[in-house]
Amino acid sequence: MEKLVVIGGGFAGINFISKIDKSKYEVKLIDRNNFHCFPPLFYQIASSGLDSSNICFPLRREIHKRKNVTYHMGHVKQIDTEAKTVTTSYETIKYDKLVIAAGSTSNFFGIDNLDKKVFGIKTVAEASYTRDEILDRLERGAICKDHGRRRELLSFLVVGGGPSGVEIAGALGEMKKYIIPREYPELSPDDINITLVEGSDRLLGAMDPKCSEKALEYLKSLMVEVRLGQVMKGYEDKIVEFSDGHKEYWETLIWTAGIKGEPMPGFPSEFILRNGRIVVDEYNRVKGLPDVYALGDIACCMSEEYPNGLPQLAQPAIQGAKCLARNLNCGEFKYKFKYKDKGSMATVGKHRAVLQVGNFVMGGYIAWLGWMFIHLISILGMRNKVNVLLNWTWNYITYSTSLRLLLRPKRFPERRHWGD
Repeated sequence: MEKLVVIGGGFAGINFISKIDKSKYEVKLIDRNNFHCFPPLFYQIASSGLDSSNICFPLRREIHKRKNVTYHMGHVKQIDTEAKTVTTSYETIKYDKLVIAAGSTSNFFGIDNLDKKVFGIKTVAEASYTRDEILDRLERGAICKDHGRRRELLSFLVVGGGPSGVEIAGALGEMKKYIIPREYPELSPDDINITLVEGSDRLLGAMDPKCSEKALEYLKSLMVEVRLGQVMKGYEDKIVEFSDGHKEYWETLIWTAGIKGEPMPGFPSEFILRNGRIVVDEYNRVKGLPDVYALGDIACCMSEEYPNGLPQLAQPAIQGAKCLARNLNCGEFKYKFKYKDKGSMATVGKHRAVLQVGNFVMGGYIAWLGWMFIHLISILGMRNKVNVLLNWTWNYITYSTSLRLLLRPKRFPERRHWGD
C-alpha cells in the first residue's frame, strides 16, 4: 500500500482525503492545527459575530471513521523531494506520493516588518486576536477623557478592498452604527473613524463593476469612509505612510490587502513563483517533480482563461481535490481539471450583499439571504451549522451577542513549541 502524505487540512486537503481510495493508499494528514476551519467567516470572529468554535471542526472527528487515515500535528520544516520525506516540528514522515494543500498566508509585499505591526484575519488565531484588540480599543476609548486621544484610540484602518476587507469594514461599520450607541453610552459614533483604503480604482476588483458600486454604497451607509487609488507604503509607530507621501496616525490597522502561498521550506525554488504558489499542470501535478501534487490556494494552474492561475477561492480547491483523487484512484491521469466557476459573493452587513454568477449580478436582501445559505451549508458539522444559524438569527433580531468578551491570553508559562 502506497504512503500518501497530505499537507494541509483546509478545503483542498479535507475534500481530497474524503474522495481518495483508502484501500489503495495509507494517508497521513499533516497540519499545524488539529481542526478544519471555514475562512470566509473569519471576519465574523474578528467582529464578535461568531465564536471560533462555531466555524471549526476537529480533524480527528472528521477522519476517525476513515480507514487508513491518520492525523499528524506539526509545522512543516523541510520537504526533501529526493529522499521523499517531510520533516515537521516533531517527526520525519516518508511518502510515496505527496499532496501539498497548505493554503495561503498574508502577503505584505515586501514592507519591512509589517507582519509584526498589523492585525489580520487570515487564521482563526489572528481573527480572535484582532477581535480582542478591537474590544480593547472600545473599552479604553470609553474611559478616555482626552477627546483627541479618544479619537486616536478609536481609529481603525482596513487595508485592502477585496471580499475580506469589505466584509470586516462592513462589520465594523455595523458596530459603529448600531452597537456603540446602545452599549457604549460614553462614546459617540463620531468618535470612531473606520476607513477602508484600496490601491485600485474600485472595490472587489475580481467581480463585476456593478458589485463594486453596490459595495461602496453599502459601506458608506454604514458610516465607513472608502478611499480608492491609495496605496500604503509603510507603517511605523502607528503612522501610515501612503505612496503619495502623506502620513496619518492609525491606532489599529487591519491588513487584508493580499495573499501568497504558504512557505514550504526545502521545496525546490524553481517550482515556486514569486507569490509563493507552486506551478502545476492541468492534472494538479507539480511540473518536473514526479509523485508531487499541489491543490488549492498554493497551486497555480495557468491557462488561456486564467493566465495568472485559478482564483484563490474555496471552489477551485474543492474541485481540484476531487479531480486529483479521481485520477489517483484510477491509477492514470486521464481526467483534466476543468474549473467550473460557481460565482462570487461578499456581504457588507445585514441585508447588504453582492452576488455574481457569470454575467448575472444581484445585490441587497436576496443576495444576503443567498450568501447566508451558501455559507451555512458549507460549514462542517451539524452542531456548528445550528450554532451559526442561532447566532445569526439572534443577532438579526436584537443586534446583541454574548461574544464581545475581551479574553486576554495568559503569558506564562511560555510554550515556545506552539510557534515551532
